[in-house]
Amino acid sequence: MALRATVFKAQLAVADMDRDRHAIHPLTIARHPSETDERMMIRVLMFALCSSERLAFGRGLSDVDEPDLIDRDLTGSIDLWIEVGLPDERSILKACGRARRVVVTAYGHGVDLWWKGIEAGLARARNLDVLRIDGAESKALAAFAERSMDLQVTIQDGLVWFSSPANTIEVHPRRLMGTKT
Repeated sequence: MALRATVFKAQLAVADMDRDRHAIHPLTIARHPSETDERMMIRVLMFALCSSERLAFGRGLSDVDEPDLIDRDLTGSIDLWIEVGLPDERSILKACGRARRVVVTAYGHGVDLWWKGIEAGLARARNLDVLRIDGAESKALAAFAERSMDLQVTIQDGLVWFSSPANTIEVHPRRLMGTKT
């Protein structure tokens, strides 16, 4: 019998001073059996950084042709495609051809080697942003993972304060490529 996804619920309050956007998002997050708490919480962080009324979690690990987060316009066209982890150059360029904007968020071991190997091949992608989350910060985010979460995220000047009733951390997304979040 195949393992099933674990369902997490989160109440995510976002105060994004950089985009003058404030919203509360009730989230249902399906964590794939092979996904870690660290990766799942990076997805939540990216939801907060790019939040909109239409942003939703994609199939991600369950389907290699789908993003981790996706935002479609009213016609069904893809406005935003978000990948978490260290995807290969070919899949990033394919996503760039399908979406108006693509954001890749790299974290964990091997980011420097991964980036060194694909940076030149991605130089022609004009609709791509690549962010890096420091390993210590991504591990600290993993500590927030609970089946039921009450989270507050404040974004100002590119810095992120990620909070729960029990803990607060500061996250410094570093831009490797692109101009916006």
